[in-house]
Amino acid sequence: MKRPQMSVFLLGALPFVLGVTWLVNTSRAATETPVYKVIRTDAKFEIRDYPALTVATTPMNDAGMNGSFGQLFRFITGGNEGAQKINMTAPVLIGTAKDKPTMSFIMPKTTAEKGVPKPMGDKVTLSKVPAARYAVLSFFGFRTTTNEKAAIDKLKAWLGAQKLHGTGDPLIAYYDPPWTPIFFRRNEVLIRIGDAQH
Repeated sequence: MKRPQMSVFLLGALPFVLGVTWLVNTSRAATETPVYKVIRTDAKFEIRDYPALTVATTPMNDAGMNGSFGQLFRFITGGNEGAQKINMTAPVLIGTAKDKPTMSFIMPKTTAEKGVPKPMGDKVTLSKVPAARYAVLSFFGFRTTTNEKAAIDKLKAWLGAQKLHGTGDPLIAYYDPPWTPIFFRRNEVLIRIGDAQH
């Protein structure tokens, strides 16, 4: 492509890129996320203290990501004993236990304080994740087993280099819907390393 043509192409693409950037940032700003405290930063690695969180969880069954997401989405859109609508939050959490992988939605703070309505049926369960300190790594790309494993391995290697000990199975946090362009996506892996300090 000749240089003048390249310039025209870039100028034409600029409104699209700016529009997508605005849409992603606006969408994130309107979505509640847990308020955490950053204790330490090392490039893409962080140590964070998280408060206690109430989560709705369902198994990652044969239907995979879509089936589990559907179960949780039905719960927050009225599939509960109060037929109550519950606001969507971010991130969606993927539990990586080999024998029982799960997906969880974090309940909004006000909903958790008032009392989360009981799910209908036995597909979705409610629980509280205690306040804890986590090592966190941001990683690039779409949701694939390869990307997740690479991120977990990198975070475990960093923990080893820092002489820190992780406990439990890693959590994968996805902040964006599947249609978000790859270069705007926010993905993280979290490993618990202790209790949150107050």
